[in-house]
Amino acid sequence: MLEILAPILIGLLYVLLGSLFPEPHRRRFNAVLVGGAGAAYLSGGALGPWELVFCAVLTYVAFRGLDSWTFIGIGWLLHTGWDVVHHLKGQPILPFAHGSSFGCAICDPVIAIWCFTGGRSVWAWRRVRTPRPGVPG
Repeated sequence: MLEILAPILIGLLYVLLGSLFPEPHRRRFNAVLVGGAGAAYLSGGALGPWELVFCAVLTYVAFRGLDSWTFIGIGWLLHTGWDVVHHLKGQPILPFAHGSSFGCAICDPVIAIWCFTGGRSVWAWRRVRTPRPGVPG
């Protein structure tokens, strides 16, 4: 149960912390992170030259993500698929943690859902409801 719950909580924590960035920096920061995720498996080389192909594809998707939350979400879903392949092959993202690719495959869609909704700040409701001193409300 912890193998499933922990990655979901990590994804939610990512969303909470990522929401602290103002736009457009939030979107750009997420594009850079998903681009970096494309290179996460390069050192293992479990899939040979396909690791380079995947890295190139995710780099393109991340570049498009600089201007589009949808592309960032697509990038996280592509990474989810790559996580599943590596988990099934027995080559985890963290060599010392056997279930790390499995966990990443659960965490990434949580982030992708947030991206597909426009990567809105989850803290925005506080700004709307919190009355400011001296402002009738």
